Amino acid sequence: IEQKWAKSSEILALTFTEKAAAEMETRVDELNPYGYTDMWISTFHAFGDRFLRDYAIKLGLPANFKVLTAIEQAIFMRQNIYAFDLHYFRPIADPLSHIQELLTHFSRLKDELISPEDYLHFAEEKNRVAKTEEEKIEAEKTQELANAYNRYQELMIQSGNLDFGDQIYLTYKLIKENFPVQKECRERFKYLLVDEFQDTNYAQNELVKL
Repeated sequence: IEQKWAKSSEILALTFTEKAAAEMETRVDELNPYGYTDMWISTFHAFGDRFLRDYAIKLGLPANFKVLTAIEQAIFMRQNIYAFDLHYFRPIADPLSHIQELLTHFSRLKDELISPEDYLHFAEEKNRVAKTEEEKIEAEKTQELANAYNRYQELMIQSGNLDFGDQIYLTYKLIKENFPVQKECRERFKYLLVDEFQDTNYAQNELVKL
């Protein structure tokens, strides 16, 4: 910025914690006499949140969508547990016992950029090739998980809710699939700075590459 090589609005700086983002803002503020008001300095999740609010309409989301905390997610699952048609993962003795494991599983799927459609296809293929009784039971469990993941995403979007995984997953999905948005993004952010880059997970790394 000082050498006039870039405008502050062309720089996207990403990190992993609010503390690190605040420290970056302070350093930039001290270095840049013009301040950093139009520069994007934030955590990956805060970037995703800001980005999705700008483009919410393209994903069929309300602009005032809510990002649920882990506790709010568990409550949401509990309130909608009978909408998931669970058998293996809703034991009669304790129907709510697997909620946290399911949410953790869904979060990991998003970290790997696995869409509900991808997971359903994987489950269908597993069912198709299953031959032994053990393989068939395992395939049924996978199908149940895939159906639950798909239903979870549907219910969350319908309710105007997202979770932390969505902030990266849906940002990537929108930029990847919507070429006008992708073009606009690449023209806007010409310089990407990533603090502690080695700590990125798969979804964050793919988002940066994209």
